[in-house]
Amino acid sequence: MALFDNPVIPGFSPDPSICRVGDDYYVATSSFEYVPGVPLWHSRDLVNWRLIGHALDRPGQLELPESVPASCGVYAPTLRHHDGLFWMITTVVTDAGTVLVTAKDPAGPWSDPVPVGIPGIDPDLAWDEDGTCWCVYSDDGIHGVRIDPETGRALGEPVALWSGTGLQYPEGPHLYRIGDWWYLLLSEGGTERGHALSVARARSLPGPFEPHPDNPVLSHRSTGHPVQNIGHGDLVQAQDDTWWMVLLGTRPRGDTPKYHGLGRETFLAPVRWEDGWPLPGPVDLRAEAPTLSPHPWPEETDRDDFDSPALAPRWVSLRRHDPAAVRLDERPGHLVLHARADSLDSPGALFVGRRQQDPDCTARTRVDVAPGGLGGLVVRLDEAHHYRVETDGAGTVHVVARIGPLCHSVAERTVEPGPLTLRIDVTTDVTLPPSVTDPQAAAPPGLRIGAPDTLHLGYETEGGDFEILAALDGRYLTTEVAGGFTGRVVGMYATRGSAAFDWFGLRPA
Repeated sequence: MALFDNPVIPGFSPDPSICRVGDDYYVATSSFEYVPGVPLWHSRDLVNWRLIGHALDRPGQLELPESVPASCGVYAPTLRHHDGLFWMITTVVTDAGTVLVTAKDPAGPWSDPVPVGIPGIDPDLAWDEDGTCWCVYSDDGIHGVRIDPETGRALGEPVALWSGTGLQYPEGPHLYRIGDWWYLLLSEGGTERGHALSVARARSLPGPFEPHPDNPVLSHRSTGHPVQNIGHGDLVQAQDDTWWMVLLGTRPRGDTPKYHGLGRETFLAPVRWEDGWPLPGPVDLRAEAPTLSPHPWPEETDRDDFDSPALAPRWVSLRRHDPAAVRLDERPGHLVLHARADSLDSPGALFVGRRQQDPDCTARTRVDVAPGGLGGLVVRLDEAHHYRVETDGAGTVHVVARIGPLCHSVAERTVEPGPLTLRIDVTTDVTLPPSVTDPQAAAPPGLRIGAPDTLHLGYETEGGDFEILAALDGRYLTTEVAGGFTGRVVGMYATRGSAAFDWFGLRPA
C-alpha cells in the first residue's frame, strides 16, 4: 500500500480549489496581500504538486494599495475548466471586489480581470445543462445568481440557497452537478478550531436544498488530532473514478492553545459516497495514496543565485510590483533591493520572500549593503509581527523583534565591514534560554516552554560558524497571537538605501 504525506502543498496555501483536465490536476490558492496573486499548482497524481505560476501576475491585473491591511487583498479563489477555458474567480477585498479571469493554459497568460457585480466573498462558478453560469458566494449566508461570465453581468436577482447548520461564518461554497443532484458544499464555524464542512443537495436550482442528516460531514473540532482548522474543501473525481477533496488545515504545536506559524496549508482527503452523499475524510498526516501512477516532479533547488533575468514564481512581494526597486539587472548575479520605506512596520516596505514550508528549516543569504543603507533577513507574519537580523554593511549587525506594539533591538554585534551571510534557523526543538540575548545560557529546571518552535537569528563567520545572537519564541509569529489568515514568509528586505543579495537559500533542517 503506497502512502503519502499531508499536507500535499505545505506552507501558507489556504482555500484550495481544484479542477481536473484529463490526467492533469490544477489547484488555486489564496494570496491575500502578497503579489503575484492566486498561486497555481499542477499535479498528475494528486500528491506531488509544483507551482506553475499565478492567475494575477501583472500590475494590470492586481496592484494593491499600501492602505490594504495585512490579511486583506486576494481571498479564496475558485478554479474551473469549461468550454476549453480555465476560469478563475476571486474577491479582492478592500479594492477591486469580485473579478474573473480566463486562460487557455493555467500557466498563463491570463486575461485582464472582468468585474463581477456581486457582494460578499468566496465566489464559485458552476454551469447547468443548458450552459447557464451560476455564481455562488458568501454574504451573510450563501447566495447564488446567474451571470454572463464573459461580461460579469448578473442575469437576475440573487437568491438564498442554503447557509449551513447555523454555525457562524458560512463561507467557501462550491456547487456541483453530480448525477441527478446539485450538491452545495460549504465551510462553517469560522476558519479557526471550530472549522467544519457541511453539505446539502437539491434536484434543481435554486433549490430547496436538503442538508445531510449528520452535518457537519467533516471536522476536527474539540479533538486532539494533529491537523486542525480543517475546512474550505473542493471535490474532484480522479480518472480512476475515485473521489478526493483538497481542503485547508493547520499543524499547531506547543502548549495550549497550540500555535501554527506556517499558516493554513493544503491537505488531501479521500471521499466516499454513501446513500448519494459525498463524505470526506479522514485527514491524516500520513495516509493511503490515490491509486494513480506516481508522478513526482524534479526537485527544485533550495537556493537561488539570482542569475536569471526574472524571479521564479515562488518569490512574492507585498501589495504591488515594483520593478524599479527590485532589480536583477543592476548588479550581475545579485538581487538588488532599493528601500521604499524606512521600516518593515510600514505596509510600503520593500520585501521579497518565500513561504516557509517546513517546521524545521534554515534560511541564509549573502548581503552587501551600500554605504548608508540597511537591509537583512526576516521571518514575517505581518507588519506588526516579525523577527529580523540586519546589517548596515559598515560593521554592525542587529537582531530586532517586532511583536504587536513592541519593537525591541534584541542584540547587537560588531563585525568586519563588507558583505555578510545572515542566517535564521527555525527549530521545533524548543529549548529557549532564560535570556534571548544569551543563547548559550542554560534554561532553569522546570521552565515551562509552550512555544511551537524557536527562531535562532545571527550571522555566519567566514569560516562557516553560526554566530547566534538571539533565540526567540516562535509563538509570537503565529495566527493564534497575531490573528489574520496568512502564514510565515521568509525573505530579504531593504529599509534604507540599497542592499545587494548574492544568493538566498531556504531548506529543511
